[in-house]
Amino acid sequence: MKKLLFIILLSALFAAPAQSQVRWQSIEQASQVDVKTNKKLFFVDFSTSWCGWCKKMDRDTFSDPVVAAILNKYYIPVKFDAEGSASFTWNDVKYSNTQTPGQKAQIHPFSRAILGQKIGFPSFAIFNRERGLTQILQGYQGAYDFAMQLWFICSGDSQRYTFDEYQQIFQTEIKPGMMKKLGL
Repeated sequence: MKKLLFIILLSALFAAPAQSQVRWQSIEQASQVDVKTNKKLFFVDFSTSWCGWCKKMDRDTFSDPVVAAILNKYYIPVKFDAEGSASFTWNDVKYSNTQTPGQKAQIHPFSRAILGQKIGFPSFAIFNRERGLTQILQGYQGAYDFAMQLWFICSGDSQRYTFDEYQQIFQTEIKPGMMKKLGL
């Protein structure tokens, strides 16, 4: 009996953190999603290995259970190295970044195509279900504000409210229903 109780407690300890972790996909995996059957938005986190604010987002924001739940349930979350060498096709356009050994890292052409002249990290792009760009968010965001923005977009509330209105009613009118839908 004690052994069974120990196993249950141990499994509960290991199961809980998994719920608060974003299930990141690679850009190659996301580019293979069938847009005819896809029901989620695409979320791409553009980051680099040297970006301190990107690491802070990983540590403080993406580890938040609410942010992780929203991203896992309503988005296809993609972690993208903005200076990496990934080769893939996105919306019928082929992207690759050829790096010369010993040369300074280059911004990936996909990063340039999506972020345009506003290349800075961290940056986040949200694409509709067919991979069409709908929104770019930039800079460090705390968990509460980031969850509010993600929910504003994925819930369809952006069609009903301005973001200023949404910020005013989020805590009392929106968040309780959001938490219920997320099972939190």
